[in-house]
Amino acid sequence: MDRRTFLEAAALTPFALSGCDSTTRPAAAASAQEIEAMRRDWRALLASDADVAPSAEPLQRSEAEWKKILSPAQFEVLREEGTERAFTSPLDKEKRPGIYACAGCGLPLFSSRMKYDSGTGWPSFITHIPGHLGTRQDFKLVLPRTEYHCIRCGGHQGHVFDDGPPPIHQRWCNNGVALRFIAARYST
Repeated sequence: MDRRTFLEAAALTPFALSGCDSTTRPAAAASAQEIEAMRRDWRALLASDADVAPSAEPLQRSEAEWKKILSPAQFEVLREEGTERAFTSPLDKEKRPGIYACAGCGLPLFSSRMKYDSGTGWPSFITHIPGHLGTRQDFKLVLPRTEYHCIRCGGHQGHVFDDGPPPIHQRWCNNGVALRFIAARYST
């Protein structure tokens, strides 16, 4: 581990270990039926002309190809499992209806109905689009964490914690640089 990685991990440890103070978190509780509706009906927030991946079929690219299409910050997070600094992503404060897709491959991962303000400085979600994320244990810090990746391109998105709102108490804490927001367009 190089010095920079060690210092970043040390600076982020309080966020990763403590979660966030429940007094800073707005009421984002949803019933089990509402959670299932979010997971099922996410396409209603997808603009008809949205540039997204049509399926979760695996996508393979070389490191050189990824470096050509991703910004340096996106490459660090998506391909090298880095973490952006808290409170630096404009997506943390994004409030419009729409879809959050993987910045690497365009696979939809979350809808705006799933998003809430966790107070941690990263975009956070109470659930995700089924079948579009995979999880595994991460032992980079002292305590194990569950990290998640885009199922299509393998891009690192963030970590899931058990301090979210009821009823499932999950916080899908995402790097904003790993996402692309696609605003919903409604026909009138």
